[in-house]
Amino acid sequence: MVKALQYKRFGQPEVLELVDLLTLEPKTDEVSIKVSHVGLNPMDWAIMGHPEVAPNFGVKLPQTFAYDFAGQIDQIGAEVTDFKVGDRVFGTTMKGAATEQLIASAKEPGLYHTPDFIENDVAPTLAVAGLTAAVALRKAHVKNGDTLLIGGAAGGVGIFAVQLAQLWGAKVIGTASDSTADFLKELGAEQVAYGEGFTDRLKGKGITAAIDLHSFESLNTALELGVKADKMSTVIMYPEHPAGVPTATGGEAIPSDMEMVLTAIGSQQLTVPIAAKFPINDYLEAVNLQMSRHTHGKIVLYF
Repeated sequence: MVKALQYKRFGQPEVLELVDLLTLEPKTDEVSIKVSHVGLNPMDWAIMGHPEVAPNFGVKLPQTFAYDFAGQIDQIGAEVTDFKVGDRVFGTTMKGAATEQLIASAKEPGLYHTPDFIENDVAPTLAVAGLTAAVALRKAHVKNGDTLLIGGAAGGVGIFAVQLAQLWGAKVIGTASDSTADFLKELGAEQVAYGEGFTDRLKGKGITAAIDLHSFESLNTALELGVKADKMSTVIMYPEHPAGVPTATGGEAIPSDMEMVLTAIGSQQLTVPIAAKFPINDYLEAVNLQMSRHTHGKIVLYF
């Protein structure tokens, strides 16, 4: 038997429970992964709390919670050639990641070898957040010389977007509370407080592109400041976003996006702050902390 964190009905974190599942054997083209760490993302609890959204992600109850994982392959099918027993791997799966055993196709586009320079607690933070940031930057046509406004810059996707944008040659201004100013400064971004007077605080800063990771405040302000919709993107799917602004999801990533993220980490041009790590039994505390949206970096569960 293996433990898994699941929900059998939609709702708030209280619907989550640790259950015992049967151990499975991989098929000829599959691998069995002993999951050690799980990275949390807003989409995890957003899907769990909105049954009208869940079908878009193939969710069928009971659903294993979370989507980002890291671990080690402990079994392979007879036809598998790209992986071997003992390989460290990470990735994302819509089957649900918070389980001690994950069965995945060896051809799964969301399954990656973990480089030696990446620790197991960092690996499960990369797929959803890193790829979503890369797609958002590309869809906003961010380029060298841009001054990019990022709404929600200190969150999980934001820490990747801030650093990748600078690698692309953009100056970054990020929205966050005043208490987060030093954190964003460490990442190389200028902090600006959201809320009343937001537009006035941005006047004269030469904003040329915008990505919103939290609400539509940054997009609406950028539009007011004259930025065109094709120089923006958002990861917020609901409610309806401003006309002409494209949405961005990690599922739209291309192989070179993950290569870019890994290369940047390997060359120490991108760091992934881990805000907190919790044992799987403390899942409720971890999810509630993630939902508060006040952490600086990623939150990780471990078995």
